Amino acid sequence: MCTSDTVRPVTGPRGEDPGGVDPRGEDPRGEDTAAGERGLRLDAVRNQERILAAAAAAFAELGAEVTLDEVARRAGVGIATVYRRFRNRDQLVRAVVAHVLTAEIEPVAEVETDDPWRDLAAILDASVAAVAAHRRVVALAHAAGAIDVDVVDRYLHRIDRVLTRARAAGLVRAELEARDVAVAVVMVLATVRDDKKDGNPEGGDWRRYLALLLDGMRPAPTPLPARAVPVRPVAGRPRS
Repeated sequence: MCTSDTVRPVTGPRGEDPGGVDPRGEDPRGEDTAAGERGLRLDAVRNQERILAAAAAAFAELGAEVTLDEVARRAGVGIATVYRRFRNRDQLVRAVVAHVLTAEIEPVAEVETDDPWRDLAAILDASVAAVAAHRRVVALAHAAGAIDVDVVDRYLHRIDRVLTRARAAGLVRAELEARDVAVAVVMVLATVRDDKKDGNPEGGDWRRYLALLLDGMRPAPTPLPARAVPVRPVAGRPRS
């Protein structure tokens, strides 16, 4: 019988802890495991970005003919990697639309200068340019009902934030709402022509019509007609 009060750790034949845990209760493999998991997460993020960028380019070029196999080939990943993230094309379309907002519109919306009018014009220019460039995937998303409400709310919040500043500076109509501005973007998009048919890299004269609609947003003596149907207010903060 051992009379010592000291409890000795159980060890293997060479003195190692058989479970890989030292007497202090620390796992010597923990740091390596955590680093490996972080590396896997980074790889997953990179793959996601590559897939979305490849899908956006493929839809812009091929439209409805795009397949998940084609996206995988362009992204340089296995088809299983694409299917693990997107079970079907509608899910991919939904993600690409959100990616366009995040990558091409929100960075412009985040810039705040001392001129709210210029900021508003910059957001609208970026909005029309981005949607025009990706109008085929946006059309697919609209047809499939694959445009998330969260994405729309995030966009409206960005517009509402710059409108609040512009109203406070007296640079836009007091009654102008974020949804009015969003509708103006849709109106301008109606003037965008197919580049392949027109041979016009700008897709038409949409900036001319955007300038025209922007002038209509400036303060005027006659207010805009009231809405026929009330709409819910824009959320206070976008969802991340």
